[in-house]
Amino acid sequence: MKKTKATNPELIALITFLKKQSNENKSEIWRTVAERLAKPRRRTSPVNISRLNRFSKKGETVVVSGKVLGTGEITHPITVTAFSFSAKARDKINAAKGKCMSFADLIKKDPKGSKVKIIG
Repeated sequence: MKKTKATNPELIALITFLKKQSNENKSEIWRTVAERLAKPRRRTSPVNISRLNRFSKKGETVVVSGKVLGTGEITHPITVTAFSFSAKARDKINAAKGKCMSFADLIKKDPKGSKVKIIG
């Protein structure tokens, strides 16, 4: 059976960046996220807003290794970092006074990843 690998140049660059940050900051969380992003897309499932609402608390920082979709409601502000967001998901997070961040911005803010929760 042929082994699959990522062909999206943005995804490959992000995986490389996360592994590099993991080594520089001695933080295992970034390597874990990179490994999850490297999996084939058919083995990962997108995360809905309703799941983020259910498994997070007000003010938390959440990392999603994939895409965030807009199904459901969010009732508290959270900071979400993901590979991609649907337009509806981004609107709902911003409407709840939350933030959608890139991985680079999150790593600048919290290099060790000590206050980050992985969902999905």
